[in-house]
Amino acid sequence: MSAPMQAAAPVLSYRDLRVWQQAMDLVEATYRATKQFPAAERYGLVTQLRRAAVSVASNIAEGHARSLGDYLRHLLVSSGSLTEMETQIVLSTRLGFLQAADADPLLQSCDQIGRMLSGLRKSLRARRSRTPSP
Repeated sequence: MSAPMQAAAPVLSYRDLRVWQQAMDLVEATYRATKQFPAAERYGLVTQLRRAAVSVASNIAEGHARSLGDYLRHLLVSSGSLTEMETQIVLSTRLGFLQAADADPLLQSCDQIGRMLSGLRKSLRARRSRTPSP
């Protein structure tokens, strides 16, 4: 006998969004991973990676507080920051600042968050197309 499906909890705040929660986890993981970078990269890749990670979560939150069209635009910015992070993680690995064992979980998280952002955008576009015009 299978367990009954539970209804998803209502989204009252951006903090209720799993994608935002996972983006925040990615920010923490990014800060931890970049602690080991050379001091010479403090204002280079370290700053860029951290800012991009913060941007992913921040744009999800900011967009949630805006109109549907603005929300979609903020989610696109968040996706752009995510791909920026992926590039910087790969570069950091190629330069020897990150070991593959440290980079792989970050890249997997980026991939998962990217899929979630894509799904959220698709859901919001569908909602927008169902909403009658005034």
